[in-house]
Amino acid sequence: MNTSDILTTAHAMADAARAAILPHFRAAGLAAENKLADGFDPVTVADRAAEQAMRQVLAERRPDDGILGEEFGVSEGSSGLHWVLDPIDGTRGFVSGTPTWGVLIALSDENGPKFGMIDQPYICERFWGGKGEAALAAQMTGPHGSGPLQVRGGRPLSEAMLFTTFPEVGSEAERAGFQAVEQQVKLTRYGMDCYAYALLAAGQIDLVVEAGLQPYDIQAPIAVIAAAGGIVTDWQGGPAHQGGRVLAAAHADQHAEALAILRNVPAG
Repeated sequence: MNTSDILTTAHAMADAARAAILPHFRAAGLAAENKLADGFDPVTVADRAAEQAMRQVLAERRPDDGILGEEFGVSEGSSGLHWVLDPIDGTRGFVSGTPTWGVLIALSDENGPKFGMIDQPYICERFWGGKGEAALAAQMTGPHGSGPLQVRGGRPLSEAMLFTTFPEVGSEAERAGFQAVEQQVKLTRYGMDCYAYALLAAGQIDLVVEAGLQPYDIQAPIAVIAAAGGIVTDWQGGPAHQGGRVLAAAHADQHAEALAILRNVPAG
């Protein structure tokens, strides 16, 4: 696995996505279509343009790899590797004008993500890293310059900072499970989408707890957090790369305490 080519390709995709998205951010008259008959799951021209731009980079640089994208589905490949793309994770935030959305890029095989990148185009922050065959040191670049990513050290749950995107989290049972963790922590914040996972990798927070995720929502964060020394599992302690219920933690201590609560949430 050519890690240099993987990194160069990911940066090229993130750059292409930035160029496609930013003209639409906070633009007057930006329209959002609703993908749900019951509820609100928006998609914009920026989502589609960004994924098309990233797919074009892959067509030119790595045509043998497969692709799973939120907006345009699966494109089969022959290399045994596939790129998992979410062109705008947090479209609700995007259409609201907040800068907590991001572009998610992961390279995976049948066992899960090997490399990931989280890019926030508007504030020019980018986080990336890989482990295993695609081992690349966890790094970030942003307004303060470039440097390594490293999660926070161990601390009791009573001192932890917890993030999630929606207060309702998922089902009633899942919400109750989240609230049981929330009652034990020092601080809880909402509405961050993929940016919460980037903050965890950067050593700013301790836990992210979510449910109802898709593979393209979580595979890039898994790789970035793992490279930075953190842990991402489902609520039973197993692999989380297929989505669903996710627990991300900066350290084994916080992970174990939160998992002891979440693993008791009934399935379904």
